[in-house]
Amino acid sequence: MGVLLFELSLTFYFAATIVSIIELFRGSKATSRFILIFAVVGFAFHSASIIARYVTAGHLPITSLHEASSFYTWCIVLIFFFLEYRYRLDLLGPFTMPMVFILMLSSSVFPREIKELSPVLQSYWLGIHTFLAFLGNAAFAMAFGISIMYLVQEHHLKTKHLGGLFQRLPSLQILDEVNYKLIILGFPLLTLAIITGALWAESAWGSYWRWDPKEVWSLITWFIYVLVLHARLTAGWRGRKAAMLSIVGFISVLFTFFGVNLLLKGLHAFV
Repeated sequence: MGVLLFELSLTFYFAATIVSIIELFRGSKATSRFILIFAVVGFAFHSASIIARYVTAGHLPITSLHEASSFYTWCIVLIFFFLEYRYRLDLLGPFTMPMVFILMLSSSVFPREIKELSPVLQSYWLGIHTFLAFLGNAAFAMAFGISIMYLVQEHHLKTKHLGGLFQRLPSLQILDEVNYKLIILGFPLLTLAIITGALWAESAWGSYWRWDPKEVWSLITWFIYVLVLHARLTAGWRGRKAAMLSIVGFISVLFTFFGVNLLLKGLHAFV
């Protein structure tokens, strides 16, 4: 049942992505509505698949690359809905759903078997630490999408292409503000994830920090977003500079998530 629910969610996210591409070229109220409908239905099936896997496994399903990619995608869609409700940004779907589909598709190619938890993972810290990390990184993913929207809108303004996408994209000021608020949301979540991870490590191995590759790259990512906030608050880096730093931060997030697990070995490697 869980596999079927996952495949159905992937199908509806794919449908939302196709309509999102159409929305970029021939947008209308109908296409925007269909994007949201397909995303909601996909999210419902996705939530049901996670619940089904939780019931089968007996723990939060985030201990393999398949599960982690799926749960990360779920968190991104959750924040996407929040932004839709809070800001109602035009063309947010086309800059979000392709990313959602790609992450969900990557989840589908990783092994799906459920393995027994190792003793170190049999802890209440598993849900706390990982949920904070995934939700924080999901906020950074949405900040990445908003940053791309900003750069596209800025390009249209500089080249004086004031039709088409320019008229449908939100203003640069709104996009810059939303990007900042997403980083403000994600940064404390990532900070708490690192802190809870250190507490978990101390209880499991007797040491708060072991210079594991994922620990190191999580810290690198944290410092990048410290730089983003510091540059904005003290040097007045807004607009394009803030958007570029946000994109760099998300690249670091992706490497921490995929690159470390696929290329490097460490205590946090998925089994």
